[in-house]
Amino acid sequence: MTRALSLIVTVVGLLALLCCVGGCSPQTAETPPPPEEEAAVQTEAEAPDEPASVPQDEPAAENQGEPEAADADPLPPGAGLPDSEFVDREEEASPEAAPEPAAPTGQQRLVVIDPGHQSHANTAQEPVGPGASEMKMKVSGGTQGVATGVPEYDLVLTVSLLLREELEARGYAVLLVRESNDVDISNRERADFANQAGADVFLRLHANGSNDRSVSGAMTLCPTPQSPYPIGGLYARCRLLSDCVLDSFVAETGARKERVWETDTMSGLNWCQVPVTLLEMGYMSNPDEDRALNDPAYQARMVQGIANGVDQYFAQLGA
Repeated sequence: MTRALSLIVTVVGLLALLCCVGGCSPQTAETPPPPEEEAAVQTEAEAPDEPASVPQDEPAAENQGEPEAADADPLPPGAGLPDSEFVDREEEASPEAAPEPAAPTGQQRLVVIDPGHQSHANTAQEPVGPGASEMKMKVSGGTQGVATGVPEYDLVLTVSLLLREELEARGYAVLLVRESNDVDISNRERADFANQAGADVFLRLHANGSNDRSVSGAMTLCPTPQSPYPIGGLYARCRLLSDCVLDSFVAETGARKERVWETDTMSGLNWCQVPVTLLEMGYMSNPDEDRALNDPAYQARMVQGIANGVDQYFAQLGA
């Protein structure tokens, strides 16, 4: 009996041993894959996102190395110029309309000077600008000095002749719209003169007047950026020129600085197709300023100031 029990225990032990070796585990749960397999599964799941990133990079690669637009006109500090959307980009981008930066001496630059007014007004009407229905007097005789009695048209011609001499000495080519007071040239015709000459700069010289004899100072005028006329496309250059001339004029003469007046009411500005500014040198209605404007020593300083402004304009334009 004892031997039979021993035999049974031995058989049961052998069966248990065979079960362990054969892997007869009652658990059927899946075991997690090894780390390498996890990485492979993750890569396959992310693979569909990869092609979507390729087109996003292609435009950048196509634009890489393209030159930036070289047509932005330099603006004067603080002028608040609304970027360069007001500049004629197509014209500026062409080599013909984008000359090489000029040296401060003004070599190869053409300045046209318009001594404002004339001895006899022409009260006939002309459009205030291209395509305008509004009409204005063609040209007036201007104001007159309250202390000296000198008419504006005579004063500005004197200063213009001196300015031509100074600018030529600095290397500029210079043309005057008129060299006599006895002429009949409308404001539109004065602008046409500068346009046809292909002026790099058009300077219109005037003197101011006011019912208040205490008012004094100098100002410049230029078109607005919203001008309905073609000159609006040159707003940035006109504004730069106006700032440079006024600042240099005030620095040289000590005159009170009024402002740069942006306006679309002036025929002589609206018809222009070249950079233009109108300088009101001072008030002939102010006795002290009237005497100064007609003093040769002060006129020499005015001329230096205007010429310095032209130099500064080209220097900043080429910067």
